[in-house]
Amino acid sequence: MTARAPHSTTTSSQASTQGSSQGSSHGSVLGWSLTVLLREWSARVEDASRDLPHGVRGYQVLSAVVHETPPTQAALAARLGIDRTVMTYLLDKFEGCGLLERRQDPADRRARRIVPTDHGRRVLAEVDARVAQAEDELLSTLPSEDRRVLLALLEHAAGGAAPGEDRCAAVARSAALTQEA
Repeated sequence: MTARAPHSTTTSSQASTQGSSQGSSHGSVLGWSLTVLLREWSARVEDASRDLPHGVRGYQVLSAVVHETPPTQAALAARLGIDRTVMTYLLDKFEGCGLLERRQDPADRRARRIVPTDHGRRVLAEVDARVAQAEDELLSTLPSEDRRVLLALLEHAAGGAAPGEDRCAAVARSAALTQEA
């Protein structure tokens, strides 16, 4: 993965001062901050997942398949907000790359469960590591304790704003929106 150069060499105190003036004269500090971070996060995750079929969307599909009980094709499409026809093409591509396979559901012979292969698990582990590195680079201007606190606070705020929301589906929707923009 190619590391992206920071966009600014602003010091922490300068950023604090600029952030405050940014909010008072140009609107919401929260809106601006979240927009910038989401834009940068999306670009970096797109770069980290470029080797997967369909990039970030493919990353979300493979992540859902690896980290959860093997879903049916229809359930996976609904959960990630992907049209069922599009999901068929995505899964065909992933199956062709040896990342996952469709298996008959023993409880319902008409349904197919989407199951990761060992190769798919290894590939996802590599992409997950690149995503973690990209996130670390994105927040590299913060001391490690501040990063930990920021992430905990963001998780708490997001949980309060959308209690019970499916995290993977929310990220998939956000990634789709930033790609459209």
